[in-house]
Parts: sequence; structure tokens; C-alpha cells
Amino acid sequence: LHPQRERLWTVDRDARGRLAFQAEDVAPPAYAFLGVRPCDLRAIAVQDRVLGGGPHTATAYRRRRERAFVVAVECTDPGATCFCTSMGSGPGVGREDGDAAAYDLALTEVLDDEGHRFWVRAGSPAGERVLGRLPHRPGDAPSRVAAREAVAAAAQHMERAMPPVDLHALMAGSLDAARWDDVAARCLTCGNCTMVCPTCFCTTTEDVTDLTGDHAERWQRWDSCFDLDFSHLHGGPVRASARSRYRQWLTHKLGTWHDQFGESGCVGCGRCIVWCPVGIDITEEAAALHAESADRQAAAEETP
Repeated sequence: LHPQRERLWTVDRDARGRLAFQAEDVAPPAYAFLGVRPCDLRAIAVQDRVLGGGPHTATAYRRRRERAFVVAVECTDPGATCFCTSMGSGPGVGREDGDAAAYDLALTEVLDDEGHRFWVRAGSPAGERVLGRLPHRPGDAPSRVAAREAVAAAAQHMERAMPPVDLHALMAGSLDAARWDDVAARCLTCGNCTMVCPTCFCTTTEDVTDLTGDHAERWQRWDSCFDLDFSHLHGGPVRASARSRYRQWLTHKLGTWHDQFGESGCVGCGRCIVWCPVGIDITEEAAALHAESADRQAAAEETP
């Protein structure tokens, strides 16, 4: 829905030196996303708000989103790095009657003495039409109960969790925490976490020309706040240190995202943990910041 690179417009110069600009207007493909997990459903909803809503809508994103068909699968066996339960984004897909803005069909795998099957719900008219063309039978109470129990059990087996505190307030009060030095000593500022995060949306633009100079194109591509040039202004980057760049990413993702978009930028998928080459764990860093904040508060209360 938010590709790594896409062309925005082209410009051509004719023999008389006149420029003709042409916006990119290619009909997007009708994507079908199969096996979308609940955390990614939440991520799509976040991107809908950031890129598909507000006064500055990304037209290409909105067109791709409108044509997408989403088949979600609830989680019954969470991964070791998942923490969606503590972020309120899984392991279930939400309301049992469906959410048209989130999925078209939702599946829950059921495996018990009655056999192997899937409990399916339609979340949109398009989902209902597709389900109507598939061989199926009406849902029965035992299958429904078994599916709900499997999802509930997955929530209990989650091995990681964000600290149960106001993360927005925690980030705002931790700008000078010593923990930033600790994580900066480990962070390679490679940007892997931003590349795999399903809600990161930062981009930059690049202009390219052909050898004649008569044809040019502007492309949009992903960028990362870990890139030294991301905050470059005249004279150099605003955030030159690894400490400042990691702090920017984490405080935005867990804190100021609420100020901008009314919700967290983290959905608990755990991909940033998986793809970090030095094993930095976002839940561990949040917990460490919380512990440091609690220690500072306790020390302040003890001071006469």
C-alpha cells in the first residue's frame, strides 16, 4: 500500500525549450492481501489515517487502499517477539461483527476433536460476496467457542509486553534519560527497524534526468530518521548523534504520534526486534526508561 519507491511526475522539454509536466496517473492494481495478522490490520488503519485522511491525502495510497481486498487471520500461536496484546492490536481482529475499514474476511483456525477447519466472518459487502461463492457451512457454536478460546489463549502466551504505563507521558518525561546513552552505544543507526515497521511512513524525493537533459522524473522513496541526512539543513544534520536519532524514533513512535494522529505508532508486531542486528528490544527500552523515571521520582520524594 505504501511502496518503497514510486514515480510522482515526469517533465519533458520540447525543441522550443517549453516544459510539459505530467503527473503519474497509472491505475493501481487490485491487491488481495492473504493472511494479514491483526497487528498489520491496525497498521493499515494507522496508515489510513496518516496517508489516506486529513487535509493532505496521498492520492496514490488512497487509490491502492480502495481497491485492496484483505483476508485476515487471527493469531493462535504468537511469535517470541510479539507483544500486540499490550498494544491493544491483537491477537484478535476486533469486533466479531466485523469492521469494514479493517478486513473483508477474517479467519480463525480451529483444530480439535471435531477436525481441522476455519471460522470465517465477513467484514464488508465485498467479503460477503466472496464468502457466498465459496463452499462453506453456517458457523456452529462449538467452532465459535473454540476459535475464541484459541485467540484468548494466544494472548496469555505472549512472551513480551510494553510496560503498562502512559507511554506518551513516559516519553515526554524521559528526554534527558541516561538510558539513551546505553542504547546509543549499541545502535548501529542502520534503519532496519524503520524499514520493517508497518507504520513508518517517512519518505524523501529524488529527481533524475536522462543524458540529454530533456526528460526528468521525480521519484518518492522510503527514508529513515536514522539516516544522518534525514534531518540535514544548511550547515549539517539536526540530529548528528546516534543517541538523538534513536530517541527521535522511539519518542515519536510511542509518544508524539499521539499528538499528531491520536494513537500510538506501535502495533506490537515485534519486527523491529527481529530485524535489529544487535538485538535491541523496544519493549526492553521502554521498560528501562520507565524504571529510570520511577527511580528519579522516588529519589525526588526522599529528598528533604
